[in-house]
Amino acid sequence: MIILGISCYYHDSAAALIRDGKVVAAAEEERFSRIKHDSSFPLHAVAFCLKDQELSVQDIDYISFYEKPFLKFERLLSQHLACFPKSYKTFLQSIPTWTTEKLRIIKVIRKKLKYRGDVLFVEHHMAHAASSFLTSPFEEAAIVTIDGVGEWATTSYGYGKGSDLQLLKEIHFPYSLGLLYSTVTAYLGFSVNNSEYKVMGLAAYGDLNKATNKYYSKLKEVIHTRDDGSFALDLRYFTFHFKDRMPSERLCALLGGPVRKESEDINKRHKDIAAAVQMVYEETFFELLKSVYAEAKLKNLVLAGGCALNSVANGKVLSKTPFENIWIQPNASDGGGSIGAALFTYNVLEKKPRTISTQHAYLGPEFSRKEIKDYLDSSEITYIELSDHDEIVSKTVELLSSNKVIGWFQGRMEWGPRALGNRSILANPCNPKAQELLNSKVKHRERFRPFAPVVCSEDAEKFFECDTPVPDPTDFMLMVYPIKKKWHKVIPSVTHVDGSGRLQTVKREQNPLYYDIIKEFGKKTDVPVLINTSFNIRGEPIVCIPFHAYKCMMGTGIDYLVLGSFLIKRKDNPRHMWDSEQYAQD
Repeated sequence: MIILGISCYYHDSAAALIRDGKVVAAAEEERFSRIKHDSSFPLHAVAFCLKDQELSVQDIDYISFYEKPFLKFERLLSQHLACFPKSYKTFLQSIPTWTTEKLRIIKVIRKKLKYRGDVLFVEHHMAHAASSFLTSPFEEAAIVTIDGVGEWATTSYGYGKGSDLQLLKEIHFPYSLGLLYSTVTAYLGFSVNNSEYKVMGLAAYGDLNKATNKYYSKLKEVIHTRDDGSFALDLRYFTFHFKDRMPSERLCALLGGPVRKESEDINKRHKDIAAAVQMVYEETFFELLKSVYAEAKLKNLVLAGGCALNSVANGKVLSKTPFENIWIQPNASDGGGSIGAALFTYNVLEKKPRTISTQHAYLGPEFSRKEIKDYLDSSEITYIELSDHDEIVSKTVELLSSNKVIGWFQGRMEWGPRALGNRSILANPCNPKAQELLNSKVKHRERFRPFAPVVCSEDAEKFFECDTPVPDPTDFMLMVYPIKKKWHKVIPSVTHVDGSGRLQTVKREQNPLYYDIIKEFGKKTDVPVLINTSFNIRGEPIVCIPFHAYKCMMGTGIDYLVLGSFLIKRKDNPRHMWDSEQYAQD
C-alpha cells in the first residue's frame, strides 16, 4: 500500500511517502523552492517522492492531509467573531486564501497532481502524535503534542499502543505555550515561526536564576497553571487572536519597553527576557509532563509539535520528570505532520501493523557520482576526485585538523530542520576562532548563536553530562546537555556560554562515512568531536542539490567542498555568475 502524506498552507510545507508502512521518502518544499519555511502546496516535494520510488500519481492508494481545514476555519470564524470589530482587518486579509485554496484542498490536490483517488484528513495534533509514536521504538508510550495551534488544539495528551493511538485531553486556542514563546520571540525582534530557536540560544546569555531575574516573575503573570498540568494565558498581554502582531501594549509595558527593532543591539534586558521565557516554558512544560505521567503510568514518552524542537527543555525531560525513555522524530514541527498523516492512515485507519521504527533521517534527494561529475564538468569547476572511502576520510580529516571549514554534501538529504551529516558544514571545535568565523564569514548570522557538537554514540558520555543510555533523539540533534567542565577549553567553539552543547550522536550503521570522519579526527587530535552546522547561510534553506552547495561555498568563507567523492577548493575556482537558467538546469 502506498500513501502520500501532505502538509502545507501554514509553514514548512512537506510531502512524505510510505510504502507498506515504511517511510521511504520525505522532503520539505523549501529545499526545492529555496523559500525559507515555504508554505505553498509542496508540488516539488511530491514530485521528488514519486520519482525517488519510481512511481506515478496513479500508484498512490491514498493521499492524507495533516489537518482538517473546515474545523480550522470554524476556529478562525469563532476567533474573529469573538474579537470583532478589532479583528476585522486581519479577517479580511485571511479570507482570500481560505476561499481559493485552504477550503478547496481536495480540488487543489486533484488539479495540481492530477490525482483521482481518495483524499483523507487527519486532525493536526493527531498527525503530530502519529508522526512521533508510530515512528518510535516503543510498543506503548504516553504522547504529548505542543505547538502554536492546530485546528483548535494547542496541546494534547494521549497514549499509543501497538498500531493504535488515542488523544484523551486537549488545551484549546487561544491558550498556547507555543504562542507564548512566539510572542516573546516577536517582542525580542525576531521572526515568528522561524526564530524561536534564536531566543532559546540567547537565553543562555541571560540570568537563569528565577530568584534574581525580574522578568521571570513578570512573565509568570501572563500564564496561569493548574493542578492538572493545564494552563491558560492572560489575554490582556496578547493580540495574536485579533491582530497580525503578537505582543500587546500591556506586555510591552510589563517588560519595560517597546518591541525591539531588528536593527537594535541586543542588550542585557533582552537576554534576561529570553532567559525568563525559557524558564517559564520549561516550568510549565515539566508540570504538564508530570501530570501526564501521573495519569498514564507509562515509562515511555513521545513528543511532537513545534515545541518539541526546544532542545534545551528536551535535554532535561528525563531528569525533571518520572519518564524513563523519550522519543522525538527528526521533523517534529508541521513538516513532520505529513509523515504522521500518512502513518495514521496506514496503521490506524487501515489497521496495519507497525513496521520498524525510524532509524535515521536520510530520506531526501541524493545524487550519483555521474550526476555530480556531469554538473562539475558542465560548470567548468576545478576539482579532484578522491579514490575511495578511506581517501575521503583521510583528506577531510587532514583539512579539518588544519582548521579548514568544509562544506559536506553526501548521500540523501536529511528530513527535518537539522543538518545531520549529509548537508552539513564541518569544522574543528578545538579552534577557538571557529565560532566567530562561522557566524560572521560563513553563516552571516548573529554572533551569539552557538554551534552543535557531533560525536559517535559511544563517546557521548565521555564529553557530556547526559542521560544514560543516551536517548535516541540525540541522533537528530534534539537534546541539549551540559558539556563536562574539563572539555570546555578543549572544544570552545561548541561549548555555549552556559557550558552546554546541542548534542548530535552518530551510529556507524546510520552513516558510515560521517562516523569514520569523526573517529579518524579523534585519532589525529585526541578529540573525536566535530562542529556540525547546517549547510546554508542565514535566511536560506539548507542546500539540496550540488549547485546549491557550490554556490553556498563560493559566496562564503567555506574553504573546501566535499561533494560526494569530489573535492573542490574555493580558491581554485573563480566566482561564477548565477542566473535563473543555470539554477533551473540544476
